[in-house]
Amino acid sequence: MFQGLSDKLQETFKRLKGKGRLKETDVNEAMREVRVALLEADVNFKVVKEFVAKVKERSIGQEVLESLSPAQHVIKIVHEEMIELMGGATGKIVISSKPPTVILLLGLQGAGKTTHAAKLANMLKKQGKQPLLVACDIYRPAAIKQLQVLGEQLKVPVFSMGQEDPVSIAKASIKHANSNGQDVVILDTAGRLHINEELMTELRNIKSEVKPHEILLVVDAMTGQDAVNVAESFHSDLGLDGVILTKLDGDTRGGAALSIKAVTGCTIKFAGTGEKMDALEPFHPDRMASRILGMGDVLTLIEKAQESFDEKKAKEMEQKLRKQEFTLDDFLDQMQQMKKMGPLSSILEMLPGGMGKQLKDVQIDEKDTSHIEAIIRSMTAEERRKPMVIKDSRKKRIAKGSGTTVQDVGRLLKQFEQMQKMMKQFTSSGGGGMGMLGLGKKGKKGKKRGLV
Repeated sequence: MFQGLSDKLQETFKRLKGKGRLKETDVNEAMREVRVALLEADVNFKVVKEFVAKVKERSIGQEVLESLSPAQHVIKIVHEEMIELMGGATGKIVISSKPPTVILLLGLQGAGKTTHAAKLANMLKKQGKQPLLVACDIYRPAAIKQLQVLGEQLKVPVFSMGQEDPVSIAKASIKHANSNGQDVVILDTAGRLHINEELMTELRNIKSEVKPHEILLVVDAMTGQDAVNVAESFHSDLGLDGVILTKLDGDTRGGAALSIKAVTGCTIKFAGTGEKMDALEPFHPDRMASRILGMGDVLTLIEKAQESFDEKKAKEMEQKLRKQEFTLDDFLDQMQQMKKMGPLSSILEMLPGGMGKQLKDVQIDEKDTSHIEAIIRSMTAEERRKPMVIKDSRKKRIAKGSGTTVQDVGRLLKQFEQMQKMMKQFTSSGGGGMGMLGLGKKGKKGKKRGLV
């Protein structure tokens, strides 16, 4: 996500930092590079023009040019303007004082509307709400069944009336929610391959009858400026309250995220970041701007860790680290908990510049973690506690049991020994719980030396 844009902006600012005192010509040159980087990231050209003009105007002020660290001033200005570009504050769902809160989900076919209706229900359920999913898409084959399967998986009730009129289904679902204690109703409406009058008429009728508290559009970030055009069309016809931007974890240039607010006036409220049902996050403009500029996103990383890691186990682990009793069993347990946080590559994206840059060059194959798990599970309890007892004959047995090679087993043991030494140094300098990350280092020739 935003990788190309992020790299180019960081390179531009790196050159600025090397100049010491800035001249107006330095700022002009940097802004030209910023303009090109944003356009290549598929940001709307009008948005780019206005953004660069604002940054340039603020950057050539006397306060910046005469300061002791002008490059830092320019980066700060770009960061602030980028936050403003994406909406400023984090958008939230408006919960009605009189239940149920009705959320109307819109979108073109293929944007991931049904999946994200379930993800939104899952998020609200974790927040203590009692959501009800409503199947208003009577046209797409298996749309109702898909919603029912997802609802069953999440233990969230699904309201359906088969092939009845979608307006009637929406109205009946409100009564059903009132009768059954559900305080949030999520209407999964039909999409089309493109916007047409038939679709808009149906959505206008649903809006008129149920008077939703939130109208959210689901758009695919991978479609770039097409996503912005779709948002503009829906907003002008129905009046959107926000946008759910899907596939932000994909190979997208990021233009939609940086353009939607400026072009439509609608804030991005949520971002879909994966296929799992918990891969939906509130969209934080400040955190996203920090990621783009290489400052990391430590707050999101902490939140993910708090959701995934058992607090009691974390305290026990800290004690083990301090006493230098960290075993392969403990390492396996930490790996299992880290898996809940998502792909390791997405975790590295959240680390601040220096650390993230160092680790980004390490080639990470997610399959490696399953190989490590298989190797450790093929060991006896004694071998996991005392890896030093594992000699050649035991390595052969472990390799055979895990479907790996003797070299793989030896490499893991050597790396675990290195990690123990690193943790010993870390805990002696006052660190503790961070050992849970278990990340390796890059060798002199750029080769991977880490456990994953």
